[in-house]
Amino acid sequence: MERSAARPLRRHYSPDVAPVQRRELWAWAMFDFANSGYTTVVITAVFNAYFVGVIAAGSASATLQWTSALALSYALIMFSAPLIGAMADQRANKKRWLAASATLCVLCTALLTYCGPGDVLLALVLVVMSNFAFGTGENLIAAYLPELADEHGVGRLSGYGWALGYAGGLLVLAFCLYWIQSAEEAQRQLAVRQTMLITALTFALAAIPTFVFLVDRQRPHGGPASGALRAAWAEVRSSLASADGLIDLRRFLVCIVAYQAGVGTVITVAAIYTQEALGFTTADSIMLIMVVNLTAAAGAFAFGLLQDRFGHRLSLALSLLLWLAALALLWASESRAMVWLAANLAGLSLGASQSAGRALVAYLCPAGRQAEVFGLWGLAVKLSMIIGPLAYGLISWLAGDHRQAMLATAGFFIVGLILLARVDVQRGRARALAAGPVP
Repeated sequence: MERSAARPLRRHYSPDVAPVQRRELWAWAMFDFANSGYTTVVITAVFNAYFVGVIAAGSASATLQWTSALALSYALIMFSAPLIGAMADQRANKKRWLAASATLCVLCTALLTYCGPGDVLLALVLVVMSNFAFGTGENLIAAYLPELADEHGVGRLSGYGWALGYAGGLLVLAFCLYWIQSAEEAQRQLAVRQTMLITALTFALAAIPTFVFLVDRQRPHGGPASGALRAAWAEVRSSLASADGLIDLRRFLVCIVAYQAGVGTVITVAAIYTQEALGFTTADSIMLIMVVNLTAAAGAFAFGLLQDRFGHRLSLALSLLLWLAALALLWASESRAMVWLAANLAGLSLGASQSAGRALVAYLCPAGRQAEVFGLWGLAVKLSMIIGPLAYGLISWLAGDHRQAMLATAGFFIVGLILLARVDVQRGRARALAAGPVP
């Protein structure tokens, strides 16, 4: 078992490279704070249920339409993320790509304000574009992690980022709940749509520190700009094809596909499940997800500390076991008290598994290939977000039962545990140190 005593968080560089400032760690984590409002309000708590119940008028295929749109956005990220990552590594301009993705996400989220009953196509197009931009930015900000913290601190910094992200999502969601509840009954649908503008503005403002203080420390290592695309494809093919040297990173990426399919399903259908299967109102669902965000922040923070001290694999395995317990309780829930217990256990597992997974990728990442590797991480995560929610949508449509679809989700976590057992973290770290950047 890999284990280390508590050590300084910031990574140290040679005198010719700008040192990591404490404000950079805060600025990096602030992007998690900024973009979490999008995934919490649009994907998890508000707009997904609004789409199914109002825009698509509760049609039998509404949930499948929603999950299919998300699947398309994740497919676009799958194909583009490794390429964008490799190009960002070559040109050493991750922040420029990050700014472009954030701008697109903010604009498309704001435009969701104009989606009302019957605007199915417009809503789906904007969701595809905004979620594509969100996922691309998520990969790019994660690629800074091994630049800012050394091998003994990546777990803590990842945990801090996820915890601050859940706090950001909670604050935005709380304000959205206030906005919806304070509107008159006849204006509730308009108030729901206006929360999209609130979410977009919060993202734009909260991300400012990231672009002011974060520093790109990588040195360009590609050829002329005209050859960057071809060289990037060569690096991506090399990363995907090579089984030597980074075998444990590759094994872990496959593991991520499995367990993140379960995580992504719960994130995507949380409000839909509580309202369609459990009879919650929109306000009930928002309140539940707000509290879950608190437990998710606690899980991210606590497991960030645990994994640096007791090992990445053990911490992640424990979080997957907690997921299985949460899903079993949620499937069997008959009372609201049991639903709240299951949901908060899921929240604890959510923060823990996401923080631990991102930190372990950073631990297994060779120097100089951060954006490329986290592009592959993004590919794995987004593939999982296609498989999991789409499977849920199909099962709920064919069976007509959300509970059966939720029970089937547990299988993803079981497969994840089996695959995690095949990852040798110490060997993977040693080979990452030996690999270094692509020539």
